[in-house]
Amino acid sequence: MEEKKASAGARVTQEAAAGQAAAAINSMPAALTTFRCPLDGRVFASYADLVDHYNAEHPDSVVPITVTLTINGKNCEILLEPHWTLKQALQFKLGLTGAKHMCDRGACGSCTVIMDGRPILSCQMLAAECEGAAIQTVEGIAADPKWKPLIDAYCKWDAMQCGYCTPGFLVTAKCLLDRNPHPTEAEIKTALSGNICICGTYPRHSQAILEAAEIIGKGAN
Repeated sequence: MEEKKASAGARVTQEAAAGQAAAAINSMPAALTTFRCPLDGRVFASYADLVDHYNAEHPDSVVPITVTLTINGKNCEILLEPHWTLKQALQFKLGLTGAKHMCDRGACGSCTVIMDGRPILSCQMLAAECEGAAIQTVEGIAADPKWKPLIDAYCKWDAMQCGYCTPGFLVTAKCLLDRNPHPTEAEIKTALSGNICICGTYPRHSQAILEAAEIIGKGAN
C-alpha cells in the first residue's frame, strides 16, 4: 500500500507538465550579462573583452559568437561556438531538453522542432543559421492550452512506449495540424514518415492525431 502511494505521488499530471514547460520557457535568458570563455572558464563583462582574451590567450582558436534566437515567442541571446547545432543550443544553452539526442545524423526525427511553420531537424541546423527565424519546441506546444487535446490523445492511445521519440512525433503532428486541420490517415502517415520509433508505435500515432484533430476542430468552431 505504501509503495502504491509513493508511486502515485510521483506521477506528473498534464497540468504540472505544462507548468514545467512554461517555467522552462520563462527561465530562458533574454540577454547575456556575462561572457564565459569555454576554453578556460574565465568570465568577462563584455563580448569585446572576451574577443580580446581570445586574441591574447587563444589566438589559434575560433572565437565564440553571440546569437539571438526566437524560441517559443521569446528572444534569447546566447554565446556559443559557430559549429554548434540548434539542438545543442536548445539543450545546453537554453535548458530545453524536449528535442532529443538520438541518431544525431538527421535520420530519426527525435530532435524535430518547428521553424517558420515547417518541421526541421535541429541536429542538422547550425544555431547561427537560425537567427531571425521563429522556432517552436515541444515545450512551447505543451505550454499552449490549444494543444492539450493532442497531448491527451497521445496519452489515451498509448502512442509511446519508451517515450524517447514522442516529442519529435508530437511536434511533427502539431505542424501537420497547423497546415491541415483535418488530415486523412494517409496524410498523417506521410507527414510522420521522417520520424522513427524503435518501439513500433506507428498505428497509435494516427489514431491519436485523428482524434485530436476532431476535438481541436470543434473547439475552433
